[in-house]
Amino acid sequence: MIIVDSVLAKRHDAGNPVRVAVIGGGYMARCVALQIVTAVRGMRLVAIANRTVSKAETAYRDAGVSEVRRIDSVAALEQAIARNQYAVTDDAMHVCRAGGVDAIIEATGHVEFGTQVSFEALRNGKHVVLMSAEVDASVGPILKTYADRSGVVFSYTDGDEPGVGMNLYRFLDSMGYKPVLMGQLKGMLDRYRNPDTQRDFAARHGQNPYVMASFADGSKLALEAAIMGNATGFVPKVRGMQGYPCAHVNDMLAKFTASDFAQEGQVEYALGAAPHTGAFVMCLNDHPEKRRLMAYLKMGDGPLYMFYTPYHLPPWQIAHSVARAVLFNDATITPRGAPVCDTIAYAKRDLKTGERLDGMGGFTCYGLVERYAICSRENYLPMAISLDCRLKRDVSKDQPLAYADVELPAGRICDRLRAEQAQRFPVTG
Repeated sequence: MIIVDSVLAKRHDAGNPVRVAVIGGGYMARCVALQIVTAVRGMRLVAIANRTVSKAETAYRDAGVSEVRRIDSVAALEQAIARNQYAVTDDAMHVCRAGGVDAIIEATGHVEFGTQVSFEALRNGKHVVLMSAEVDASVGPILKTYADRSGVVFSYTDGDEPGVGMNLYRFLDSMGYKPVLMGQLKGMLDRYRNPDTQRDFAARHGQNPYVMASFADGSKLALEAAIMGNATGFVPKVRGMQGYPCAHVNDMLAKFTASDFAQEGQVEYALGAAPHTGAFVMCLNDHPEKRRLMAYLKMGDGPLYMFYTPYHLPPWQIAHSVARAVLFNDATITPRGAPVCDTIAYAKRDLKTGERLDGMGGFTCYGLVERYAICSRENYLPMAISLDCRLKRDVSKDQPLAYADVELPAGRICDRLRAEQAQRFPVTG
């Protein structure tokens, strides 16, 4: 981050800011706009695209921008950018295709639309930074392939737990400490929460009750674990992860020995553990002298050590991810190749033939993380992909859903890219 702020300052002084656009007009998108406009020197929010264009205008206005220009074509957007005019549009494809945009922030949280935006932006040579775990967990590996072909970065954001965890992973790896477990701190977990149970909480905090339910029922946890796993090669020890109740995240050290990681690293979560927010990485170093020094430095006796970041601030930290992508071609966290983790949609209640599944944080399903090879072999339906699928048979509560159980919506790009991803990264053995 020290390098990032210095280079951004130089871009500011040279009058050559990093030019970024946001797709989305919800709460998180508005917070991102507020941060970039008011606090990030050397970066300019050139455009916001949202299907309800007035929400894009509100995001700018809340950030202190009084004059914005509505545009309806790529040419009009390019002209606005050249004239240093802030632009809004209801067509995200204009932003994906226009010159003068270095990077796109995808902040809709919608798996199909977010995939469309990411795919089009990458094909047009733009860096993509996601706030949508739904996209990365479902089609991240194949989108990374398209990013590589275009010579741009595809990344999930800093500030959310996968990005925070990956920063720790790289920090520890650079010091010669082997990361063996990555995860996040989870305050509570109830698989059967839904928008109705979370409505009052959401209203008090100005949030979407579906989003709040996706946190409470563990579906977002599953997606983020898959993102962590696909970036590191780590996998869940059991389906859905173990989830260790702890008073403090450091107590996780007592749950493992070095031999637990002899074959592979793991994704996990600590339940109810202080400091109650953020991400952690457990690492391994068995060098006698280094163990002696770590004990002196009050890091424990080893050979396992716990490192954690006690906060995660996605709307504030995402600018770091954008800057790293544009200035250094460096992804905060991105799939390393073939997927090793995926998610599975499970029935929250008894589901009936003909029902439409309502996706993340809804009334019909919750998500669990699992090894990709198992998901592929059993043809399980991923949690985010379940949105708008229609059931072809009854499914009992707490049973996993498979592709054979549903009719997919017609013509979705997320389904086409899932098929391409499976072909690109076949499961062997």
